Amino acid sequence: MTPPRALILHAPGTNRDLEAAQALTLAGAQPEIVPLTTLRANRRPWSAYQLLIVPGGFSYADALGAGRLLALDLRAYFADEVQAFVDSGRPVLGICNGFQALVKAGLLPGLNAAGHRRYATLTFNAGGRFECRWVTLRPRSARCLWTRGLTELIDCPVAHGEGNFTLADPALLADLNMGDQIALTYARADGAPADEQYPANPNGSLADIAGVCNPRGNVLGLMPHPEDHVFAYQHPRRGRPEAPAGRLGLRLFENGVLFAAQL
Repeated sequence: MTPPRALILHAPGTNRDLEAAQALTLAGAQPEIVPLTTLRANRRPWSAYQLLIVPGGFSYADALGAGRLLALDLRAYFADEVQAFVDSGRPVLGICNGFQALVKAGLLPGLNAAGHRRYATLTFNAGGRFECRWVTLRPRSARCLWTRGLTELIDCPVAHGEGNFTLADPALLADLNMGDQIALTYARADGAPADEQYPANPNGSLADIAGVCNPRGNVLGLMPHPEDHVFAYQHPRRGRPEAPAGRLGLRLFENGVLFAAQL
């Protein structure tokens, strides 16, 4: 079987594209990192790829807000290509800065049942500072193809100053729950709910939300970096008695690649 091809977008300031490529390779995909300028010159057809990855970093140095200028690129230059990717059901993943871009481009959380955009944002961490620490995630969505069937906790780092997921109307939280769109939540190391308490919830996100998907389940955005825990030796507690076994972020990528291979 030919490995599915993954398009990894590269904007000025992106710095987690190589880690994403490594995770995708381990999961069985064929990744290609492509600068936005190359795509704007129409030198790469989007239709040639089965997965789309918007990796982490500080795109455009977070000028005007984290992910905002990358979101503008997606809307102004690639709106048709991105929408076609989403509408086709192909897997799309936005990590950290990529999550911010997908939210600010209006692709996440997506439209409600009436076809109206549900307004969300990722704003400054509740603690008012940049957070770089390891966290524990609980996969919880059966709708999201990236988390479907995952029962094991995931340990991976966060590295962001604007990861606080909030909704314009708190009533929309029930909408996300009903649609099974809350894909990942922050948890304590033993798997207990973080209860919006620091540091298990590192940024104050509403309902401990670490990642959400669109209504169809093929687009996932998350603030933590699962691509930074694809080998056991990457865990900061490796080799110590209290170090948990497994809990790799690689499982998310394996799910996405497996789905793409069946398209």
